[in-house]
Amino acid sequence: MDPRTPWQALTRTRFPLSSWPWRTVGYLVTGGVLGAAVGAVFLVLGVFSLFLVGLPPLLLSGLALGRVERRRLRLVDLDPAPDPHRAPTAPGLAAWLRVRAGEQATWREFAYALLLATVLWPLDLLAVAVGVGLPVVLLGAPVQLAVDGHEAKVVKAYLVTSYPEAFAAALLGALLLVALAYPLAAVAGARAALARALLTPRESAPQGAIGEVIASRARLVDAFEAERRRIERDLHDGAQQRLVALTMTLGLARLDAPPGGPLADQLAKAHAEAGQVLTELRELIHGIHPQVLADYGLGPALADAADRSAVPVVTDIELPRLPEPVESAGYFAGCEALANIGKHSGAARARITARHTDGVLRIDVEDDGRGAVDPAGGTGLTGLADRIAVLDGTLTIMSPPGGPTLLRVEIPCPAPSERSASSSPRTASFSERD
Repeated sequence: MDPRTPWQALTRTRFPLSSWPWRTVGYLVTGGVLGAAVGAVFLVLGVFSLFLVGLPPLLLSGLALGRVERRRLRLVDLDPAPDPHRAPTAPGLAAWLRVRAGEQATWREFAYALLLATVLWPLDLLAVAVGVGLPVVLLGAPVQLAVDGHEAKVVKAYLVTSYPEAFAAALLGALLLVALAYPLAAVAGARAALARALLTPRESAPQGAIGEVIASRARLVDAFEAERRRIERDLHDGAQQRLVALTMTLGLARLDAPPGGPLADQLAKAHAEAGQVLTELRELIHGIHPQVLADYGLGPALADAADRSAVPVVTDIELPRLPEPVESAGYFAGCEALANIGKHSGAARARITARHTDGVLRIDVEDDGRGAVDPAGGTGLTGLADRIAVLDGTLTIMSPPGGPTLLRVEIPCPAPSERSASSSPRTASFSERD
């Protein structure tokens, strides 16, 4: 993995030959120049602030500097530096000023601007002068001696009078240039870390956005369930009733048709097809949201699914009524697991256990089949895991080769209130054998 910051680059053996030393120098040099300019601007605005004219620009100057610094941070920090400011809820300069004045990010940027204008930029230039300027001056000793012709005073302290001495100073400068690149990169890394801490969103800042994402996800789940119930109702009250009427009409037509003729045969085929379509539609409606799930809850619905399973299923279910999205997800998880057992496992027996304890719905589906379940093998488990994840649930599969297989669904959901538990028969207990 390529380094993302100077501190990470320092641990690589090829650091002196990489671009990181030059990036750190560029970051510190531009920081010194920018800091000096900001200091001059602050001085001018400070003078005008005595007359209250420069006070608003002075207080908001950190906003512009913060934007520049987040872009400059890319020199030594390759991770994104997002803008910490919120978008105003209303148009206009007044709304923008109200939002900015009430944000912590605005005052953190102002504090960074003060630091840069007073303390940081001299330190940046001092680090560059020591880490780059000193070695470069030593490297230039032969050139200085050649220009003077007799002697050269290197770094205002070391007198060079011969070329061997000059080249020795140049060699020392080359070694120092490589050696001082490491502390220089460390300084640039510390400066970048300070800039990121003050100019980017803090960990607590996105909590409102995360809360909104969670709330919107819950609304999407509720909307999905409502839309599915609407489709079920439309199919049940519309298409199914028309198919029933069509089947009855075809049955009456068969009675009126001459027996044994081509018309009777065609009507018989049409009547059989209509009956088959009606059966498939009823199964589809039952699969969308079975009536037993709506009327009695998840426990009876899972027991009903176990009764219809192709493999004998032992049930051990004790569940209260739970929120509709949780019951729906738990039901389809159980049905998908039982369908996979019947189609792919080769199992002779299965068991489904369901409990609601400590605010978590837990459904275990076990079978004695061949095992080695592959979730990516097109068995619908990936989609099922995604559906459960929407409710902050987890899907766990333990299926060693040779079996047995255990599919466990865990969905956090609040425990039902005592009032709701006492108002209707909320708990269903089953212990069925094949």
